[in-house]
Amino acid sequence: MKMLMAEPQTNSRPRRRVAIIGAGFSGICVAIHLRKSALYDFTLFEKAESIGGTWRDNAYPGAVCDVPSISYSYSFAMKLDWSRKWSPQSEILAYIEDCAHKYDVYRQIHFSTEIQHAEFDNERSVWVLTSAHGAVHEADILITGTGQLNRPLIPDIPGLESFEGPKFHSARWDHSVELAKKRIAVIGSAASAVQLVPEVAREAARVSVLQRTANWIMPMGNRNYSETEIQRRKDHPWLTRFYRWLTYLSFEARWPLFKGNRFLQKSAEKFVLRHLEETIRDPMLRDALTPDYPLGSRRLLTSDHFLPALNRENVDLVTDRIDHIEAGGVVTASGRKIPADVLVLATGFRSTEFLAPMEIVGRNGKTLQDAWSHGAEAYLGLTVSNFPNFFMMYGPNTNLGHNSIIFMIECQTAYIMDCLRQMDEGKLCSLDLKQDVMQRFNARIQKELEHTVFAQAERSWYKTAAGKITNNWSTTTIRYWLQTRRVNLADYRVGRDNT
Repeated sequence: MKMLMAEPQTNSRPRRRVAIIGAGFSGICVAIHLRKSALYDFTLFEKAESIGGTWRDNAYPGAVCDVPSISYSYSFAMKLDWSRKWSPQSEILAYIEDCAHKYDVYRQIHFSTEIQHAEFDNERSVWVLTSAHGAVHEADILITGTGQLNRPLIPDIPGLESFEGPKFHSARWDHSVELAKKRIAVIGSAASAVQLVPEVAREAARVSVLQRTANWIMPMGNRNYSETEIQRRKDHPWLTRFYRWLTYLSFEARWPLFKGNRFLQKSAEKFVLRHLEETIRDPMLRDALTPDYPLGSRRLLTSDHFLPALNRENVDLVTDRIDHIEAGGVVTASGRKIPADVLVLATGFRSTEFLAPMEIVGRNGKTLQDAWSHGAEAYLGLTVSNFPNFFMMYGPNTNLGHNSIIFMIECQTAYIMDCLRQMDEGKLCSLDLKQDVMQRFNARIQKELEHTVFAQAERSWYKTAAGKITNNWSTTTIRYWLQTRRVNLADYRVGRDNT
């Protein structure tokens, strides 16, 4: 049995051991704070051979963040030299890697180590982790940083396996495949498709975009920063911080739209529809691209290039339902055959299956899958009753439609660090959220979510098949910050050290 690294102690209590699963933005953030505190031994377990999470996996052509660059870095490690207003994937990945080097967390990472099973030993108040290779590790605190968008959704389309050309999901892009002069069929027209289609269309013979549902697409207004702008931020970092706060507040001011303000919603819809009319020349194509659901109820997309790309002669939008796939392409329900040399699945992620396929077992042998049989839920998206000393980053109901997830990640890190501090001060061996606290919290946010625009869509990746909204936060990020600033130990059943 492998033990997480321990160091000589100056007191009677061993240093608390922390296991972090996932080395993306969340895992790296909490690892940095653990490193800065110098009070804990920690290890990151990463199933891949490198760090980065979402920004390592989504390396498709044109991948760019839909949050302004200025807001997409840690507040304690602001990047002053972003090249663009909305940063590309490669630059974000390089930023995460730079932070890991700067704060010396690389040496705590176990790469190519997928944790498949984690079980809480109630007698010892210890988490026992088992990897895919059978190695066993122990930790006092378990933190998952696997996120909501890490497992690609492969659609159940008859004949998919019969396609003879290269096929891959957008989050598993095969860069060895040559796309020039090829016929590309892209299944899906949402977040990844609106970014990759314009890039692929530059060199492909034909790109067929198979759309199931039209999306609200706002212009992004992306641009390169000038050397003067970049140098000014380097010379005056306070300008970056000021601009960052302005950006945060301007995006936070969008919340009433998602709360369901009819005036703001209709105004935004008019703006987007006017942009669609000005960009798309063909009236039939405009109709096909016009959503039939309220703006914001599904993910609001931003792109400067997708709509113009649909005007190209080598790009066509297909709205017929897919019937099946055959060796040489896609066949629609109307019998239309769409020939393809390459098949790209821009079909999103299994977003409501939190932490799957990892099995996590809490008190009395109960698994998270059992606890979440009616949809994932957690207190502040962080902790679950009967799973002591267990914390999730970017867990249930912490996704945002209007601001930067980095803000939420830092709030969650602060909460976890305060838990550890209070455990140390109170000589506690375990914290287990009270069941009634979790029930009251989730009843409240589900009630709030019923009155948001997220509830107005019949289906979206925010919802389970039964219609429960398990992904999105129900109100402002300011309230989340206030609720995570300090831990209330009265919310927990505590176990005390014997030492």
